[in-house]
Amino acid sequence: MKKAFAGALIVMGFSLFGNSAKASSEDRFWSWFAANEARLFEFEKDQEAIFDSLQAELQRINSDLTFEFGPVKDGAREFVISAGGIKSAFAAVESTYAMAPSLKRWVWVKFRPRRWPLSDLEYGGKKVRAEEVRYLLAKDGDRAGIVLFFDGYNEQEKGAYGQMAYLLLDEALGEYAVEAQVGFIEFHSTESKYFSQSSPLPELPQHFDEYFRSRAH
Repeated sequence: MKKAFAGALIVMGFSLFGNSAKASSEDRFWSWFAANEARLFEFEKDQEAIFDSLQAELQRINSDLTFEFGPVKDGAREFVISAGGIKSAFAAVESTYAMAPSLKRWVWVKFRPRRWPLSDLEYGGKKVRAEEVRYLLAKDGDRAGIVLFFDGYNEQEKGAYGQMAYLLLDEALGEYAVEAQVGFIEFHSTESKYFSQSSPLPELPQHFDEYFRSRAH
């Protein structure tokens, strides 16, 4: 009986230590952030060094975590905690956000939010204007499949177009929605037989929201 009781205490102690160890990594990050708050708020003065330090501190929580800064508005900045589009890191985003302190000059945001207007992009020698990209929304189980149409798209350069497509979708729908609500993502040229059914990409956010609202009723 004593042995069983001792064993239970060991298991309980291990569980508590594990939880506190995990929490301490987030506590450590926010303590570091608060101590460096003035430098972080004016990161443009030493951007490379500050970003390197910030990324290193975040990755002590989870190696996939990353971040974004917003511009200063009304004396405050947004600080975005992102999983870099990697779903396995979503829990780390949630736990880090949940432990964020109250700092007067900061607004905390979990996951990259929608951005407007959508950005024009250049990647791998390719330039894409967001307003010239078109999309088609389709049912994919309990998710929404998306086909994106690019002028000049070809399979040989699928990698470059794919990178730009995910950046555009992140801006249009937000990081969380792309991972949690979007199913298949396909790329077609404007010569596709489906192109005539497509709509301009700037209309996607409203169409996407309407699609899921209609499924909820």
